[in-house]
Amino acid sequence: MNRKVKLALDIFMGAVIPILILNNLNEQLGTVNTYVFAALVPVAWILLDTCFVTRRFNFITSYVGMFAILRGLLAFWFVDGVQFALKDSIGSMFAVVVFGVSIMLGKPIMYYFLMQGMGPDSLAQEKALKALLAESKVYGALVKSTKVLLMISLFASMINFVLNLHIVVADFGTTAFNQQVAQVNAMTQIMFTLLEFMGIGIAIVLIRRAMLYYLPEEPDKEDDESDFWDLLELRESQKITSQS
Repeated sequence: MNRKVKLALDIFMGAVIPILILNNLNEQLGTVNTYVFAALVPVAWILLDTCFVTRRFNFITSYVGMFAILRGLLAFWFVDGVQFALKDSIGSMFAVVVFGVSIMLGKPIMYYFLMQGMGPDSLAQEKALKALLAESKVYGALVKSTKVLLMISLFASMINFVLNLHIVVADFGTTAFNQQVAQVNAMTQIMFTLLEFMGIGIAIVLIRRAMLYYLPEEPDKEDDESDFWDLLELRESQKITSQS
């Protein structure tokens, strides 16, 4: 699926549809059913995407699937006030815990995202990529980029908690409650999507700069013109030559 189409669908199913449901179906479905329905739509979309669209089970899809299941279970925790603000922020806090634990274990989660995202086509490419990621500067960039995403998730969870605490003040099970939830969702979906893109952009810059330090240059070509896998293959060839 085209990445732009995928992003548009993620936003549509994760934000637009739930907001429309929360604002317009309270009388038809009842306020509690409307809330649950709206909460489960993005969960169903993530699982549908994982099982039938992406159809690739790896570290990334497992992480996304766990996140979706967590959100699905929380949809049936009927609370309001401080408890709701906490509940609605658990997703971001889950990311903080996962990123933090991966750093403490010396296995930054960006390593696994990168291995899956780059998708080496052969065992030779996978071995060469692992060797590159083990280089000190690249490993350091993986740790730094994981910390960047951790801080963004922590900031998002704090902002989400504060917004819910001050905006979602109605009692659970009322139309006003659902509308206030929709209001917060409309604000956070745009804000957090931009934050995530910013974090990913910083991570890409950090990791790319570190990788280029260890990759050779092709004659008469700029870094942007060279294929990554060609450079990696050239690096491996040079290593073999130097060891001969």
